[in-house]
Amino acid sequence: MHNPAVFVPHFHWDREWYEPFQVFRHRLVAALDTVLETAEANPDFRFTVDGQMAAIEDYLEMRPENRDRVAALVGEGRLAIGPWLILLDEFLCSGETIVRNLQMGWEAARALGGAMPIGYLPDMFGHVAQMPQILARAGIEHAALWRGVPGSVGGHAFRWRAPDGSEVRTEFLFDGYDNGLDVLLVPDQIGRALGEYAEMTAERWGSDPVLAMAGTDHNAPDPHLASWLRQASDERRAITMATLDEYIRGHVRDEVTAVVTGELRSHVRGNILPGVLSVRLGLKQRMALAERTIDHAERVNALWSRRDDGPFLALAWHKIIESTAHDSVVGSGTDETCDQVDARLAEAAQAARAVRDAALAEPAALVPGDGYLVANPLPSARDALVEVDVVAPMEGTTLVATAADGSAQPVQLVSQAPTVLSDERMDASQLERVLRRIHRRELFGLLIDHYELTPGSLVFHLAEVPTSGPFDLLILRREVAEAAAAHPGEWQVRTLAQARATALVPVRVPASGLTGFRVEASDRPAAAAPALRLAPAAATTDGLANGLVSVAVAADGTLDVTGSDGTVLRGVGRLVDGGDRGDSYNYAPPARDVLVSEPTRVTVDLLEKGPLRSRLRVTRVYEWPAALCADRDLRDDRTVPTPVDMLVEVRAGEPFVRISTSFLNQSADHRLRFHVPLPEPVTGSASAGQFAVTERGLTAEGGWGEYPLPTFPASSFVSAGAANVLLDHSSEYELVDDGSALAITLLRAIGSISVNIHPLRDEPAASEIPAPGAQDLGMRIENRFAVVPCASGWRGGNAVALAEEFRNDVLVVRGTAPVGGRLPADATGVRVEGEDVFVSSVRRVTDADGRAGTEVRMVAMRDTAASVRVTGSFTEVTTVDLLGRPLSADEALDDLTCELGPWEIRTVVLR
Repeated sequence: MHNPAVFVPHFHWDREWYEPFQVFRHRLVAALDTVLETAEANPDFRFTVDGQMAAIEDYLEMRPENRDRVAALVGEGRLAIGPWLILLDEFLCSGETIVRNLQMGWEAARALGGAMPIGYLPDMFGHVAQMPQILARAGIEHAALWRGVPGSVGGHAFRWRAPDGSEVRTEFLFDGYDNGLDVLLVPDQIGRALGEYAEMTAERWGSDPVLAMAGTDHNAPDPHLASWLRQASDERRAITMATLDEYIRGHVRDEVTAVVTGELRSHVRGNILPGVLSVRLGLKQRMALAERTIDHAERVNALWSRRDDGPFLALAWHKIIESTAHDSVVGSGTDETCDQVDARLAEAAQAARAVRDAALAEPAALVPGDGYLVANPLPSARDALVEVDVVAPMEGTTLVATAADGSAQPVQLVSQAPTVLSDERMDASQLERVLRRIHRRELFGLLIDHYELTPGSLVFHLAEVPTSGPFDLLILRREVAEAAAAHPGEWQVRTLAQARATALVPVRVPASGLTGFRVEASDRPAAAAPALRLAPAAATTDGLANGLVSVAVAADGTLDVTGSDGTVLRGVGRLVDGGDRGDSYNYAPPARDVLVSEPTRVTVDLLEKGPLRSRLRVTRVYEWPAALCADRDLRDDRTVPTPVDMLVEVRAGEPFVRISTSFLNQSADHRLRFHVPLPEPVTGSASAGQFAVTERGLTAEGGWGEYPLPTFPASSFVSAGAANVLLDHSSEYELVDDGSALAITLLRAIGSISVNIHPLRDEPAASEIPAPGAQDLGMRIENRFAVVPCASGWRGGNAVALAEEFRNDVLVVRGTAPVGGRLPADATGVRVEGEDVFVSSVRRVTDADGRAGTEVRMVAMRDTAASVRVTGSFTEVTTVDLLGRPLSADEALDDLTCELGPWEIRTVVLR
């Protein structure tokens, strides 16, 4: 008797890819119509819906009348749905987004009868280190996946262990999620073909049944599949049909000895297509913006608003999660597909922004209109700089920022706005036309404070916040009409704005808290002005410093950055541009590449001298080849002079240098990287993202049909030796020059989804479909990051906390209470204290009994235990799992002190 075989009918459904979403949905509806009809006609038929509820939701939106049919098959265990909302790219979104994906998918499946309790991850381009803990803390004990598994796994299953020690038994789809299709090519030869396949893979299965995944992309199984399998089954080999859940939990052994710890990014048994990390930069940036905006919206809504805007937040989360699909945010689709992802992410950010702004409007109503409210989205107190519009100081006066407690801090003026907005001459008969510009009190985007009407002259005085009392447009119209009749001829009409300036203001904001300030003129001489709380930022023509970090500009336009411990990084910001003959999935250098790393011209402009912020701009001009030659093995002789601006910024109190790069891309088929040379060569790197800091070496494991380029993902920071780079969005990096430099990709411009002949990949990743939008031609390419030199690496450099401060600016709104009133006292929200503790989420929740609470998710971002203290306005604490189900009884606490294990994710609800 041979090993039995279990066939799992399924499909893999890329929601959007080489066709846009609606085109693929049309095929989806036809496919699921076939699945339902087949299942209802044949009681033996089983089907697994790809592990993602998006396919079911998209189907039922078109076929709402079939909801009960779907639910009936789910209830009978013949249709396996969930647990994810969508099959995501795990490296190009935050860990919190992964959790919300699982939560929303689980809930959607529950409404139809229940989710498949398998972490099915069939086609992701590698897997994050903390996925086993995410699954385990949602009560899921099994996973199933294909790509990224290391060569050390010899069987069809292994124990996948997260950094915290959590494990899930993982079914290894070593031949892909379509391994059963070759067996089915000739229906009357299934028995023979299955026997040959089982013999070829016998060492993988041991005594377990052979798993045959009977499905592929965008196609329903043949309706005759069940009858084919019945005919092929005999006394030598039993063949059954099952869902993936039934196979894993009912047909195989749980005793698995092979253990794999951490992320899965090996190329041994499948392509992981690492070039998706850097193609279509704009999608990665907009994903980060949407995630950041909804995170801030949830926090301020939970802590400072009486209004529950859950429906808007759910809408925004749904659109973000839809966009994380592994053929969406990765940018491997057609231009029209990527445009749709872009628009969806914009909608998500807009919905979240509306919630955020409405929540802040409530406390802003207590702040006078000549003041500002500042909200801190982070659960720790911080010093921050905010940029606001203020009344320009009169000659002989200075401006200071006054807080609610009466303390004052100097401000830094960075620009001044023009005061004459218009100066016109016209006949008296035309004055009525001028009045049409006024909408109630608004004129040119400001408000009319007062006006002067004298014979032949009309002068409007505008302000952001009027102080002159009420304004009546009807009275103005009557007065102007009377004056025009009394004084015909030429008139002068002037519109004058209140003298305004842009000011930088230092503020101290409580943890998750609020503070208010107003900027006022002071006649005290500069020597008697208040002193800064922080060491000032200073500037010269060739460098910046603030007492914690300094930066000097070298002759070639690179930077020498010195950290607070004396560590020096020299040559930071060297730009290296090379050709790219690859596609959206994989980088490939031309056979005869030309690297451009030396600028033809360098200029340095000092922009701001401090004391709160010092800035300079380094402009380097490069001659980049216009494109590749026709044979794609050589870069064109034609070059395009391309200026690259590098804005370098040091702020008072910050131990890092902020750097922004910007250029207009006029070249095709190239890759540009930002180099950070290291003081000495290193053998590895570490990057933060998805609830972990992952360490990697100088190489990647190969063995399949894809060259194992050691390019890796990073989300919030990347560290190599003494260099720590804080990131604004998910990025690609590599250690180059034998570990002597860290290279971060700023742009990868290519023109095809896939290419048929790729020098670093054996098989096409898709059809060779043009994607001209992925060249980013004519687009301004901008990147921002910060550099923290520290000899003791990311731990000594406090990179976990600094990355959060860099990525999360404080939120600033103008007050709306009557001008001149008192500023409200500072307010503190939830405070979380703990070294290397990352707070992933603070949000409003409601339990099954209708009790409201504030959910806080914390992660120990270190390999040793972390002590945590949580304080705020609560009297009761409940620990919950990642699906929100209670793990502990309510504890009567108003101050939670606990210990997180190494790399532990813990979620608590405060009431």
